[in-house]
Amino acid sequence: MKHGKRYNKTIENYNPADTYEIEEAVEKVKENATAKFDESIELHLKLGVDSRHADQQVRGAMVLPNGTGKEVKVAVIGNPDQIREAEEAGADFVGEDDIINKIQNENWLDFDVLITAPNMMGKVGRLGRILGPRGLMPNPKAGTVTPNIGQAVKESKAGKVEYRLDKTNIIHMNVGKASFDNNKLKENVDAVIDTIKRAKPAAAKGQYFRSATLTSTMGPGIKLNVAHF
Repeated sequence: MKHGKRYNKTIENYNPADTYEIEEAVEKVKENATAKFDESIELHLKLGVDSRHADQQVRGAMVLPNGTGKEVKVAVIGNPDQIREAEEAGADFVGEDDIINKIQNENWLDFDVLITAPNMMGKVGRLGRILGPRGLMPNPKAGTVTPNIGQAVKESKAGKVEYRLDKTNIIHMNVGKASFDNNKLKENVDAVIDTIKRAKPAAAKGQYFRSATLTSTMGPGIKLNVAHF
């Protein structure tokens, strides 16, 4: 594959085939984030599991120690008491049938996270065809179907991120911005790896972490040394 001048320049300071410890990888990925905007930093983890089997799923949510650097828009569907709790916690959009109708009839999706309570899922479930393909459907494993609405809103605003396997058994996660200092990025990466390690399914056999790559939005990937995970 032929690469452009920008890509070729960014790989002058490292060998793309080499693997690096997290601290050094963070330093290099920040060096390569030369776009005119504040690039997101992403971690991609290839796991030794088979997502086709229910007992090998890896899915959940966590709060990054230093957030993602992104302003998160949170919508809440609930009854009047839950709406009041959501507003006090800082939710951006709140409502019940009005929000459901807006999503259903206008395809309104101007939010990053949708939170609801278990007693609302009978109504919210009707939105599955719209929200599901976009990864916005509330789910208990992600902490977005919960009776603790206020806490869920605060955690989402603070940098709570969901993780799940794709069809190729890779987890893709935003771990911050290029403007973060090195230590904050490393803390976020360490936290993700520790969380995914603790989420290892009992049915997983052999090497769990197969590969890991750290990259910025526009930069090339930096391979991490998974032997030390």
